[in-house]
Amino acid sequence: MRRPSLPGFIALILLGLLLTTAGCISGSPKAPAPYSADPAAVSLQETLVVGIDSDYPPFSYLNSSGSPTGFDVDSMQWIAQKKGLKVKFQPTAWDSIIISLLTGKIDLVYSGMSITPERAGMINFSTPYWEVNQDVVARNDSALTLKDVTSGTAIIGTQSGSTAAVWVDTNLVSTGRMSPDRLVLYNNTPLALDDLAAGRVDAVMYDDYILKTMIGEKPLKTLGTIGTKEGYGIAVRKSDPELLATLNDGLTQLKADPYWQELIIRYKMKQNSP
Repeated sequence: MRRPSLPGFIALILLGLLLTTAGCISGSPKAPAPYSADPAAVSLQETLVVGIDSDYPPFSYLNSSGSPTGFDVDSMQWIAQKKGLKVKFQPTAWDSIIISLLTGKIDLVYSGMSITPERAGMINFSTPYWEVNQDVVARNDSALTLKDVTSGTAIIGTQSGSTAAVWVDTNLVSTGRMSPDRLVLYNNTPLALDDLAAGRVDAVMYDDYILKTMIGEKPLKTLGTIGTKEGYGIAVRKSDPELLATLNDGLTQLKADPYWQELIIRYKMKQNSP
């Protein structure tokens, strides 16, 4: 079992308190402080536990039988086969997925995680494999516009720990354009969309392609897109450079293989990789 050092354990407690605060249903998200623990490197001979968000179609989700599937899941299985790795997938709450990685509950995150400076202060990322922006949706009968949302006049719902939550906090709440109570955070995006349809929030912001998939036949419409140009990467601990190098090489091989295009077609994704 990989245990953090004593100074790292103290930092872990502080980080846990910060992440617990960020996981509340309402209020502004705050980026956690850099994490200083240095667990022992994982052996590539072990079964690697891959943390995923199980409500993130088409990248990672549970199928009708409850098994993990999706673009990222299939990609990881392909890389594992090519690299001789053993993997299992662990659905993990998104607002605590980084702390789960840092404490050794999971060994990597392969589930549409945007590469940000705040996250890169705590963990390492692979080369980017996909790019997303932020979509904003509202009810079909809403007169709301994208300008209303970006000016801070709407009640906005989004997933706790997401880059959409960080964008709203950084650009609207922290600048005084929107009061903190108008940002409502949820454990997952389907809950936010349910509240939007019920009229409890005015709009929902989230990663563009995923949000388009989630709204489906719901009585919701897309107001527009905020061009954040976020690159997705596989996340590992800073103490696992061998694992990172293996995943980077696997990604390079995957994107050069016809199977990459097969996955894009299988999950009905537009070509949007960097």
